[in-house]
Amino acid sequence: MTNKQKATAAVRACLLAACALLVAGPVPARAAALPESVPGNWLYVTVTRGDARSFDTRGTLLLCDPPQGHAQAVRACAELGAAHGDVGRIPLRDAYCPMVHAPVAASARGEWGGRTVTYGETFSNSCVMAARTGAVFALPHRSG
Repeated sequence: MTNKQKATAAVRACLLAACALLVAGPVPARAAALPESVPGNWLYVTVTRGDARSFDTRGTLLLCDPPQGHAQAVRACAELGAAHGDVGRIPLRDAYCPMVHAPVAASARGEWGGRTVTYGETFSNSCVMAARTGAVFALPHRSG
């Protein structure tokens, strides 16, 4: 099996796990099972809008060798590469964010450069999250 086939299988496994979570109901994002043998640099990223009891949780597997599995994978992987896989080290982007309290929690876990990566933070709104984390948590909104 080639690396691309392995990566595709890993993406499918995560999508199946995400579907299972939707069917089973709300489960804390950290409880989602991740494949153990994803090659290269990768992060499973989630975004939850609202409080901890929110049903609006989205997630995806961001693969970076090559970039895929995420709407802005190329940009997110480039930002993570410059920050050595540390989401907290992504440079703050200039942004004028509204002072609206609409909490959004972002979390990531995976592997970068052979080391385990974990990240979690709650931001006052999605604009602040984007300014501080770049494209890493730029997940599409659910329709309907």
